[in-house]
Amino acid sequence: MEADRIIDARGSYCPGPLMELIAGMKMSKVGETVELLSSDKGSAQDVPEWINKVGHQMVGTTQDSGGVWHIQVRKMK
Repeated sequence: MEADRIIDARGSYCPGPLMELIAGMKMSKVGETVELLSSDKGSAQDVPEWINKVGHQMVGTTQDSGGVWHIQVRKMK
């Protein structure tokens, strides 16, 4: 699935990627998908916890061969 917005937080470490995602979600419209690129392995745990807390939808999480996490989130409200 192609994201409406991509946030490249590679090279940033906790809590940087999550903070960048939060800022990106604020700029997105309801129903849009945001993809976070993160080299911080903690993002794969932190982002789903935040999503559940605030009520957005997790679309998917994958890690590419270079170790970069691709975390897709749909804005629900």
